[in-house]
Amino acid sequence: MQAPGAGSASVVSLVLLWLLGLPWTWSAAAALGVYVGGGGWRFLRIVCKTARRDLFGLFVLIRVRLELRRHQRAGHTIPRIFQVVARRQPDRLALVDAGSDVCWTFAQLDAYSNAVANLFCQLGFTPGDVVAIFLEGRPEFVGLWLGLAKVGVEAALLNVNLRREPLAFCLGTSGAKALIFGGELAAVVAEVSGRLGKSLLKFCSGELGPEGILPDTQLLDPLLRDASTAPLAQPPDKGMDDRLFYIYTSGTTGLPKAAIVVHSRYYRIAAFGHHAYSMQVADVLYDCLPLYHSAGNIMGVGQCLIYGLTVVLRKKFSASRFWDDCVKYNCTVVQYIGEICRYLLKQPVREAEGRHRVRLAVGNGLRPAIWEEFTERFRVRQIGEFYGATECNCSIANMDGKVGSCGFNSRILPHVYPIRLVKVNEDTMELLRDAQGLCIPCQAGEPGLLVGQINQQDPLRRFDGYISESATSKKIAHSVFRKGDSAYLSGDVLVMDELGYMYFRDRGGDTFRWRGENVSTTEVESVLSRLLGQTDVAVYGVSVPGVEGKAGMAAIADPHGQLSPNALYQELQKVLAPYARPIFLRLLPQVDTTGTFKIQKTRLQHEGFDPRQTSDRLFFLDLKQGHYLPLDQGVYTRICSGAFAL
Repeated sequence: MQAPGAGSASVVSLVLLWLLGLPWTWSAAAALGVYVGGGGWRFLRIVCKTARRDLFGLFVLIRVRLELRRHQRAGHTIPRIFQVVARRQPDRLALVDAGSDVCWTFAQLDAYSNAVANLFCQLGFTPGDVVAIFLEGRPEFVGLWLGLAKVGVEAALLNVNLRREPLAFCLGTSGAKALIFGGELAAVVAEVSGRLGKSLLKFCSGELGPEGILPDTQLLDPLLRDASTAPLAQPPDKGMDDRLFYIYTSGTTGLPKAAIVVHSRYYRIAAFGHHAYSMQVADVLYDCLPLYHSAGNIMGVGQCLIYGLTVVLRKKFSASRFWDDCVKYNCTVVQYIGEICRYLLKQPVREAEGRHRVRLAVGNGLRPAIWEEFTERFRVRQIGEFYGATECNCSIANMDGKVGSCGFNSRILPHVYPIRLVKVNEDTMELLRDAQGLCIPCQAGEPGLLVGQINQQDPLRRFDGYISESATSKKIAHSVFRKGDSAYLSGDVLVMDELGYMYFRDRGGDTFRWRGENVSTTEVESVLSRLLGQTDVAVYGVSVPGVEGKAGMAAIADPHGQLSPNALYQELQKVLAPYARPIFLRLLPQVDTTGTFKIQKTRLQHEGFDPRQTSDRLFFLDLKQGHYLPLDQGVYTRICSGAFAL
């Protein structure tokens, strides 16, 4: 960033000239000349260009830290913070369900969550118990986990796309004593009911489907209507460092992992978003993201629970209804993932685009190629792009609208927020170290793994990990910044420019992002291999021109040419979520392995789905037709031109 010794040389020259009797102004001017001439001009340029950004970031960091410290000292939790908000504005709208037009005030949300707390207290649940929630996004979802938290019970928030083995696995690993599921998912629960164990209590919320109530299941709504809506007489002895709920996130170990979310982490994520993007209590936030993920449930709903904003929920994103909803409910802030922005741009121009009041879009994954097109067409003044994971301690945010950037780290005061990009072997994601055994920091323009130094005493830098201790240990490295320290490994490769702006490069390890979901390659490989009689399978993500994220591709050993792609697809629909089903298939004589029998994917990933790169049989999943097509040069050209919906 500056020439070696420029700063020291300028100080030495200042002292010498002063000792020679020159006026201090001349001495200072000469010292400045030495500094600038020695390369210090680069640092001064960076200071001039980033000081305003960095000062605002520092202000946000200090403000969040002070708020957290105040709540920690007072022994507050998320439910207690919410109750203060609800008492201050009981009649203000808290949650609106755009699908049904049902509106809940803060008083109603408080009463519903109190009923949940009193009911589960009466049922014998105690602090530390776990209850799984398997429900589509609607106000009840928020009221349920909030009510459980009021009695100290921890919710395990299940992805509604889970089916069969992954669903049973997530329920089993959570240690849940009860399952609350929506009537719309009763058939899904019925498929795994035999694997759940007789001791698991089951409650059904909402309207029942045609199959009626499942055996050993209680209807939750009548029980809640009979429960007291008064606050608990003796709230649990919980604090900001205690567990609030679990969010399942795909990772390198195969099946989903339950990430631990403590009260301070929930507050931190919501607070950073609130202050970084200058949200106000008068804002109305449109949240069409899943509530079993942190973006929708913490960054979005957290604005309601902690700061008193009205949040409009839609259980599933609809490109055709998005702007109509924003106009109808006077939304001023919207949430997105990159795919949402692309889908909106593909929609025909509609009248609602010109009548909305949205000033801010908050999310992640907006591609630089469509960033400005999105802001210009829809007249959204600010993009609040950020990077972060549910469990990470190295979140960053784009606070000044730098196109394409997902955040920054100060080049002036890099140690204020101790995160870093470090060099790795991009094929294996193994950390590269110097002669002293420390990780090697990346220079500007060099891609590297994002890491964050861990300090369990600091709520902004702690890492709470997962229910699985082995999964937690795999995300921690030692002697990263200095000897003996610990750091969180994000698993993602980013690159930083000279001014400290960071840009997402790739998702490392064994996951890739598709349709706003993290897909575990090892999980998909396991399913495919089992369906095909333990055949060798390599699953990886490939880039498709003009499409956000990476599409799944499976290379399958088929030495005798007997595999039927469409027969396989019929089975995949039963066991894999839509986003996890491979878009491309490659059938080849054998899948290359290493000497230790690890599947080699690097060459396959580089060759992608281009039929000119291989003589192997290739297939493409036509989502509209619902089957695989042979992938020849003509189909390849149509895919690259955007002729197929992905």
